Amino acid sequence: MAPTEVDTDEVVHEPDPAVAEATNVRAFMREYGIDDHESLIERTTTDLDGEPDSGVDWFWDEVVDYLGVEFYDDYDAVRDDADGPQFSDWYPGGEINLAHNVLDRHAAGDDRDDVACVWEGEPGDEREVTFGELHEQSNRVANYLESNGVGAGDTVGLYMAMVPEVMSVLYGCFKTGAIAVPIFSGFGVEATATRIDDSECSVLFTGDGFYRRGSEVTLKDTADEAIDEVGHVESVVVYDRLGASAARSAADTRARSERGRAQRGRDSERGAERPVSEATRERSDPDSDTEVPWDDGRDEWWTDSVAERSSEYETKSLPSDQESMLLYSSGTTGTPKGIVHTHAGVQVQCAKEIHFGFDQKPDDVFWWVSDIGWMMGPWTLIGNHTFGGAVVMYEGAPDHPGPDRFWEMIDRHDVTQFGISPTAIRALRKHGDEHVEGHDLSSLRILGSTGEPWDPESWLWFYEHVGDGEAPIVNISGGTEICGCFLMPMPDQPLKPCTLGSPGLGMDIDIVDGAGESIADTHERGYLVARDSCPSMTESLWSGDERYLEEYWSTFTEPPMWDHGDWAQQDADGFWFLHGRADDALNVAGRKVGPAEIEGVLIDHGAVNRAAAVGVDDDTTGTAVVAYVVLESGVEPSEDLKSDLRALVGEEHGKPFRPREVLFVDEFPKTQSGKIIRRAIAAVHAGDDPGDLSSMENPEALSALREAS
Repeated sequence: MAPTEVDTDEVVHEPDPAVAEATNVRAFMREYGIDDHESLIERTTTDLDGEPDSGVDWFWDEVVDYLGVEFYDDYDAVRDDADGPQFSDWYPGGEINLAHNVLDRHAAGDDRDDVACVWEGEPGDEREVTFGELHEQSNRVANYLESNGVGAGDTVGLYMAMVPEVMSVLYGCFKTGAIAVPIFSGFGVEATATRIDDSECSVLFTGDGFYRRGSEVTLKDTADEAIDEVGHVESVVVYDRLGASAARSAADTRARSERGRAQRGRDSERGAERPVSEATRERSDPDSDTEVPWDDGRDEWWTDSVAERSSEYETKSLPSDQESMLLYSSGTTGTPKGIVHTHAGVQVQCAKEIHFGFDQKPDDVFWWVSDIGWMMGPWTLIGNHTFGGAVVMYEGAPDHPGPDRFWEMIDRHDVTQFGISPTAIRALRKHGDEHVEGHDLSSLRILGSTGEPWDPESWLWFYEHVGDGEAPIVNISGGTEICGCFLMPMPDQPLKPCTLGSPGLGMDIDIVDGAGESIADTHERGYLVARDSCPSMTESLWSGDERYLEEYWSTFTEPPMWDHGDWAQQDADGFWFLHGRADDALNVAGRKVGPAEIEGVLIDHGAVNRAAAVGVDDDTTGTAVVAYVVLESGVEPSEDLKSDLRALVGEEHGKPFRPREVLFVDEFPKTQSGKIIRRAIAAVHAGDDPGDLSSMENPEALSALREAS
């Protein structure tokens, strides 16, 4: 099969002039007399001589009123950066609450009966939740938390499946000032225990489980093991998703819960450890042998704890810098980092990106494929609900019961913005075009992607087959550390395949060399940095300032710059691109190239669906490339194909970069969000321990990798 050529230097997407003119970002530009995007980025990030309405501080002040973000009390200044950008205090003196902006004001107004969430379970069950219903349920969560002594600054764990109730837990925490700690529902015991231990949450919300590829995945047993390992948790609220029912009546459950609380109080006074009950609750489904482990003194069903509380609650007015969420990095390198976000910072950043980057309109239906435990989950909710927008939430796998599940849902729910990872698209593309073409996707206005670099062929497939060659791909990159994006194209801009457009509005971003000198205009590859902070940038790390400064601010110190760890490039036409993590760069014979660049060449070949390139020790070149390849359906592995692929890489990058080995596998280890776990691939090839793989969706892929290696 001949290679498929995609010219990454060619502009593929040219927005329709009328559509571009109607975007939110164009309205902002007209409002402030800004003529083009280069001027827009400069105006929102640079203090221009003779132009008082310019710069980071001007933009982050102006955008608050422009987006309708409401403070209870006005802030005294946009920020206090007396201690440098590392510790900027944004909107000091102000009082705000995320829950007021994303929920309360909609429930109290004309939007009360508007749909906040369209939820779909993997088996096909559906629910619509209005802002009024979500408001009442969030109030019940807030009242439950306060009844358990949880208040401002206390941490609350969310280890739940993607059901609508996760929204009310998140917003209920915001209302009280408690710090929400979302934990990915695909994590195993070790990863869950690490996050519980670090955050020291006394209350954990979880569930009996959820559905994934037609099977039941249990949560409660994992939660129990994690709690037993590290402690801290005194109360567990269990949401019944799989149909588990109490063996005793609700009244009996409440009575036992009260007895349990009293016993915990006595145990606490004596310094005794709480005994764990061996009692279990059996599922009501007679065809299932799943059991729900239960601790009579600690566990409560959602229906007996949250649902019975009052639906009235007065949301707390909180300082701008009050912590709102503790989001954890994925932990692919070392101990996961606890990222601290504030009410004001997350509010303004998420709203800005949804309004401008994804052009949110009143009747839009927004769907980003993500778990609540990843940054994109809260980002989606906060950003859209600021404007009273509807979001789609889905519980299960992208290819169950068939590979057209996502396309069928977009068709049925009239989704207007759809976001997904490049790896997930590569996997879905492998199933064939016919699964997409059988559905009406004309409702889509904007496509989104994040997580890792694209390959040109998959980007073009997403653009042409899902977006019909009209919907722009807003390919974004930022991270958990800012609950937002450093790079983000605007929906009215032209696009080249795989580009990330340019810096986001108000984001002072640059590309520098190893000495910290700007090289963006030279079109060379360098390190992606932030020259200034933004309101949503993490307020240090939960573990303290030392690791925070070491992780992000120690590489470039004069002047201080945030080192994001990505390898970036701006081309001659001003389009920005990422080439993977800087610390993953393959240094072959003294020349560096990102794994994504090798992978992109391999995927350009018509026989290849996905590829993963890793570096291995080599006596001659120092590092040699080994490529793992997933072939397109119907393509058989062969020595000739291996030779073709090696030659293709050599033609593009030079002979030293030709893969020493090309190994064929059926799948790569990946997370539930679709990211390839490359460190696991490299570890398997080297015969090393791959480390914590609790977030891996398909552990069986490791066995296949070992056989191929």
